[in-house]
Amino acid sequence: MKTFGRKAQGLRLERMKASPLWDGEKFRNRQPVIAGLRDPTASMPTLRDFIWGGERRIPQHPLPSADPLQTWSRRSHSGLRATWLGHSTTLIEIEERRVLTDPVWGPRASPFKIMGPRRFQPVPVALEQLPPLDLVVISHDHYDHLDYPTIRALARRGVPFVTSLGVGAHLESWGVPPEQITELDWWESHTVPDTGLTVTAAPSQHFSGRNIATRNSTLWSSFVLRAERHAVFFSGDTGLTLEYERIRKRLGPFDLVMLEVGAFHPGWGDMHLGPANALKALELLGGGAFLPVHWGTFSLAMHAWDEPPETLLRLTENTDTALLLPRLGEPVEPMLVEKVDPWWRQVDAVLNNDRPEAGTAGMNPLPWRVKAS
Repeated sequence: MKTFGRKAQGLRLERMKASPLWDGEKFRNRQPVIAGLRDPTASMPTLRDFIWGGERRIPQHPLPSADPLQTWSRRSHSGLRATWLGHSTTLIEIEERRVLTDPVWGPRASPFKIMGPRRFQPVPVALEQLPPLDLVVISHDHYDHLDYPTIRALARRGVPFVTSLGVGAHLESWGVPPEQITELDWWESHTVPDTGLTVTAAPSQHFSGRNIATRNSTLWSSFVLRAERHAVFFSGDTGLTLEYERIRKRLGPFDLVMLEVGAFHPGWGDMHLGPANALKALELLGGGAFLPVHWGTFSLAMHAWDEPPETLLRLTENTDTALLLPRLGEPVEPMLVEKVDPWWRQVDAVLNNDRPEAGTAGMNPLPWRVKAS
């Protein structure tokens, strides 16, 4: 299947094998798992749990969203603006440059059209409505971060891609010209020509693979974007790792920190953060305005769909954490946000009061399908 992608070969494979993270057969995490990170009493979820387990995993009504097009047509006041478009897909505007992270417009986080986790609702802006992009960053090759129809569509725009070692094989097989692909090992940097923008791959604690046979055959990374006046950290997918302290020392400080907070489980502490460990990671990184990602789009774990923001709001109460929780499609400038509006509670209010109009205000309905060719 084309959606599975392609395994690396030739010079690409030789470069992967030269990485200190390659163990002779596959990539591995460099740091040992932090003691106590995984709850030894927590049983790992079964396939039955994924299909039928948990409560309130999917919102019963559409989430409130905004149309960002008018805001995108104007310059930001501070030189740094972010628009969360769902899951880990975010448009970052940094000093007049636009960077798109882990773009997923497809209807499912799956290689299949009729099965697999289905997104709660369409992205609040159609892919073809995006403004011109200077860069697309892909953290790793899991289906909720690397989406075949989306990449096929972006390949026609001529935008450059920066990603982790080995992931370029998928991109190239889906139509991205090799000269537009830059693959990085941890701590390697690339300056995007004519932009003044430097992107650096950094450690994360995760895994990869688009099927069982290709597990850990490509690398996973976090990324740092740095322009003249601003810097942004994007975690990709990760568990809590002490490498974050090294990232702070080598690449910080950060004006905006994007950390994954959803799809967590007590038994997954070494590969996903969840809200509590995201706050610990933020501290290791030296702080900065915190934009939670990797939630509110797909049901990938047993917890309620709105547990991540509710837990973050509780844990940051009476602290000086600069927490950003914008609506889908709502552009925010980290330096200008003063408080959190718990907009996600509108969805439960709709369910409890049976007033559909309350939860669909501001919605921008769009077709599910993204043409792949």
